[in-house]
Amino acid sequence: ANTTEDQRTAFRDAKRKDNKALFLIHQCVDAKVFEKIADSTTSKEVWDILPKSYGGDTKVKKVKLQALKRQYELLQMNNDETIADYFTRLVTLTNQMKNCGSTLGEQETVKKVLRTLTPKLDHIVVTIKETNDLSEVKIEDLKSTIEAHELKHGERNQGKEDEQALFVKFKKYQNDKKNWQKKKKSKKGKDCVEDKPETL
Repeated sequence: ANTTEDQRTAFRDAKRKDNKALFLIHQCVDAKVFEKIADSTTSKEVWDILPKSYGGDTKVKKVKLQALKRQYELLQMNNDETIADYFTRLVTLTNQMKNCGSTLGEQETVKKVLRTLTPKLDHIVVTIKETNDLSEVKIEDLKSTIEAHELKHGERNQGKEDEQALFVKFKKYQNDKKNWQKKKKSKKGKDCVEDKPETL
């Protein structure tokens, strides 16, 4: 049952991405070409038609690059996404752009990453900008730096959560002990043994 649900989720995700690709292609072609691809239901069908419409691979690459550039402009890190997954999406997209003739530089990609991380990573972005010359930062080094900062931040948060949990447990123990002592005064000690609070 779990596998079936996973397959359905994967299918829906793939369909959503394909619909997005179709939309972007539609924005990059003229009215005459659009008429030829309007009935296509997948991006693959469209890419099969475009070479015939443009009469050459160079023009098809140009249209594809325009669609990829638009996708690049809209790219943002999702709130539930890991650093590794976001970088994989970004690098895959930039490689596709380069295959279509893009001259996108590494420093431009670095700046793109810093602009599009989730708000919870703002403190990391500020630190990186203040302590590094962005013109010399490599994309892989940036990925490692962000992951290291994220890990340290996560460990600090976990430490705070552990401290809070211990404090709550201690307060509960104190309250239980006070209640037991009150009962002990009003009853014989032997009657209250079972109610005695557990030690920490």
